[in-house]
Amino acid sequence: MASAKLVCALLLCIVLSAPMLNVDALSCGVVAGDLAQCLTYLKKGGRVPPACCKGVVALKSAAKTTQDRQDACNCMKQTASKVGGVNAGFAAALPRLCKVNIAYKISTSTNCTSIK
Repeated sequence: MASAKLVCALLLCIVLSAPMLNVDALSCGVVAGDLAQCLTYLKKGGRVPPACCKGVVALKSAAKTTQDRQDACNCMKQTASKVGGVNAGFAAALPRLCKVNIAYKISTSTNCTSIK
């Protein structure tokens, strides 16, 4: 429980500092911030919180270029690895459950460089 709170606090700090960086690229902080509300679902399943789907939609809208989509993919893979306990099936189902069309499978085995 303490590690989940630490991750949430870290994500909050990253998200709050992201606008100050003034960069055009989609940062990992933005990706992690958009998906922070999904963490409980990704680990335990159940009902997807509306705030999670809102984050998925925001991430899809923010990932405008091929580089953005590849960066988001790499960030999701790295974050899932660091956080641990993410269920691959729950992660793969998230776009469908949130009614968001993503052209690639959300998985730690996804080759992010193949995303266009």
